[in-house]
Amino acid sequence: MLLKIQHIVIFITICAFTGCREQPVLISREQGRQLPITDSLNGMDSLEAFIAPYRNRLNQVLDSTLAYAPYTISKTDGTYNTTAGNLLADIVLQEANPIFKVRTGKDIDFVLLNHGGIRSVISAGPVSARTAYEVMPFDNTIVVAELNGKTVRDLVAFLIQANVPHAISGIQVVLNRDGTLKEVNIQGVPFDENRHYYVATSSYLTQGGDDMDFFKDALGITETDYYIRNAMIDYFKKVDTLRPKLDNRFMKTGSL
Repeated sequence: MLLKIQHIVIFITICAFTGCREQPVLISREQGRQLPITDSLNGMDSLEAFIAPYRNRLNQVLDSTLAYAPYTISKTDGTYNTTAGNLLADIVLQEANPIFKVRTGKDIDFVLLNHGGIRSVISAGPVSARTAYEVMPFDNTIVVAELNGKTVRDLVAFLIQANVPHAISGIQVVLNRDGTLKEVNIQGVPFDENRHYYVATSSYLTQGGDDMDFFKDALGITETDYYIRNAMIDYFKKVDTLRPKLDNRFMKTGSL
């Protein structure tokens, strides 16, 4: 009799556990429809009221004047170098070098950024944080690639063959009248193929972006964790007026 009772208790316990177990949900059919988001959708007053103070504060921060541009700064105003490219590359060199110096004890030798990464002009007038977002909307950070002499030669060859003026700073490339290479100077010193150079660039380019495959031959990459856009904003806060010029950093003999 006792044995039968034990069997009954075990049976009831098993039934209780299996009965409480969550049964899997089987999906027999899926369907959906596209809901386009356009200005025809009516806003919710309560949601708008909730967002308004945050939107107003964000716009206030983005639109506060940080510097002034007396003329339009563009990436199309020069053949071999441009005011926008020169400004952006100079900013990267100035703002990123202290970070790189602290982390490695070394200095950045020169900068290379891609022409296509500059997405807007800097219009004449007030310059703000929003300006930086318009010029550099991508979340690309500044990284420093260690390149040997051969790879730097490949880099220079790429610049000469390019159909657009990529942004450079700290390096000078001078062409003969026939377009062949005349000289390369880095930080005012003739290029030395037997040494290594530290080149600041965009995280996008070190991955081979814009066909800059030579960065894949880097001996090492140092990440600064510093957005190019943030470097621009920090620079704008330090200066009163932006006055980039076309110069001889990339030129053909007898012309800029």
